[in-house]
Order: sequence, then structure tokens, then C-alpha cells
Amino acid sequence: MTAVLVIDRQHPEPGAIAKAAEILRDGGLVAFPTETVYGLGANALDAAAVARVFEAKGRPPTNPLIVHLAAVDQVAQVVADWPEKAARLVERFWPGPLTLVLPKRRELPDIVTAGGPTVAVRVPAHQVAQALLKQAGVPIAAPSANRSTEISPTTAGHVLRGLEGRIDLVLDAGPTSGGIESTVLDVTTAPPRLLRPGLVSRSDLEAIVGPIVQSDDLVTSSAGLPRRSPGQMPRHYAPRVPLELADGDGRTRVEELAAAGRRIGWVTWPGVAEVPGVERVELPCEPVAYAAGLYAALHDLDAAGVERIVVAKPPETDAWLAVRDRLRRAAHS
Repeated sequence: MTAVLVIDRQHPEPGAIAKAAEILRDGGLVAFPTETVYGLGANALDAAAVARVFEAKGRPPTNPLIVHLAAVDQVAQVVADWPEKAARLVERFWPGPLTLVLPKRRELPDIVTAGGPTVAVRVPAHQVAQALLKQAGVPIAAPSANRSTEISPTTAGHVLRGLEGRIDLVLDAGPTSGGIESTVLDVTTAPPRLLRPGLVSRSDLEAIVGPIVQSDDLVTSSAGLPRRSPGQMPRHYAPRVPLELADGDGRTRVEELAAAGRRIGWVTWPGVAEVPGVERVELPCEPVAYAAGLYAALHDLDAAGVERIVVAKPPETDAWLAVRDRLRRAAHS
């Protein structure tokens, strides 16, 4: 059984934090909230502990992990070089939902980086994550706390749905606020390369470091080669039932499937008329608020026993880039 400790987000109880930190130092696995999604943490300096993360998630060994730090002054524990652009970015965005890809130190176990020469690092802003990282005293490797390719968790219940019995502890501080994962920027290239869009927008990044380039929407990788960043698998963030994107508000496609006798879940915009017998979730027309509710909506529909989920396509604008990335990967087969 996986233990669950309910903890206050604003004022994390020292006893709960101490217990979680002890588990991490002893090689165990702890799921904890960040401002993006819940992460599954292990001591990044302990290769055996990190291997347990891959086993619990069913994660392919070519998919690297993000290393979480309590503060920027810990970067030297895992990073071999600190370019001036990285310093400017972290001054603006850390603590927060920005992950930087940098050259790794030899001392960092290769399993963390999937055998690659770079490491992804960030300093989370969530009070519980901060308290845990400070108490643990070690860098924490932490992907999202879910089975590989499935929907990332934004509540402790989501974590348990996929990882019950596979991990030691969940720190339950309620729903996360951001709803989707951090932005990942590779600063080892010139210009820097956006590997995963997220809560920090491309325009926000370019305001600090100038032009950046963006990876293809669905990055593929040769068999056996490490990826530069998490979040680059073609299929990712996906519910257990098939998901498809539909034009407009999605109503035409939903009516077609419902008429064929299929039980359908539908993610659409506010004010759209209902279709009888269809499980419908409305999400806001503003991208940040939409992102905050997206994974929870997909978890709810997945758990409702529908046969297919239809999602109205979000706008093709830069503000919706991160949401489109998640939905295109979730719909990939």
C-alpha cells in the first residue's frame, strides 16, 4: 500500500516533510505537488532509487528525468557549465515552471539523463516542493507521478490511480494550480531550442534571451538514443481510452459518434448546447485557465467509462501552443 499524508500547501507540516525527506534519502519514492503537476521523486544521486522511478512508471530508459533543486545555488551539484543566458533566465523565472537543459556533471548517474550528456533542471515554486527539497538536502529527480504516456496527475487521487502500491508515499496538498508541465528550454544550443512548450511562453523567453527555435510538434527519436528532454515522446499525456481532436466546438463529431451508439466524453467550450447521453466538460476560453483544468477533465472522463474522448481543437495561436502540444500527443496513436 502507498501511504498518503495530507499536508497544508501554505504551511507544510514539518513532521510530514521530515518523513518524506527521510524516505527519499533512504532510496524510496515520494510523490509530491509542484506548481505544474504532481512529481514522482527519488534521490537523483542514487542510481538504484532512480531506477525504481523508471520501474514504477513503466518509463522507457531513453526518456530522461528532470532534476529538481531547492535553489539556484545547488545547480553546481548536477550541472557542469552555467552559461550567461541560463543565469538571466533563472533570475526572471526561478522558482517557477521553467526547466533548463544544460551540460551534466559526470557525478550525476547516467540513468537520470538516459545516458545523454545533458541534464534538465528546475527550481519549483510550490511551497510543499520547496520544503521537501530543502529538508531532503539532495537533488530530486522527478518526472510526473503517473504511468508512462498516461495523463499527468494534478491531484493525489490521480497519482494513486496509476501508482498505488508502486511507490512509498504521496504528499497530498490538493490540486496543483498550473495543470500542465514546465516549459523546457535547451540552452546548450545557439540559439536556444524550445523542447517542450509549457507555462512559461515562448515570447516570455525571447524577451530575456532573444530568438529561440522550436522542435517539431511531434519529435521522434532513433531507437535506443536518449532524448534531450522529457515530454518529447510522440504519444504522451494520453487517457486510457482513445482521444481525438475535432474542428469547431466538436459537436458534429460527437453527434456522429453518439448516433452510432458510442459512449462519448466531450471537452468543449462554455455555452455549447448539450448532446443527450454524452459526458461533457466545459473548459474556459482563456489558455492559462484551460491548461489548469485540462488534465483533471481528461482524468474525470477517463474514469467515467466512456469509449472515446472528443476534444474541440484549441486556437492555432502562440498563446495556446502548450495546450495544443499536449492534446496532439494525447491523440497520437
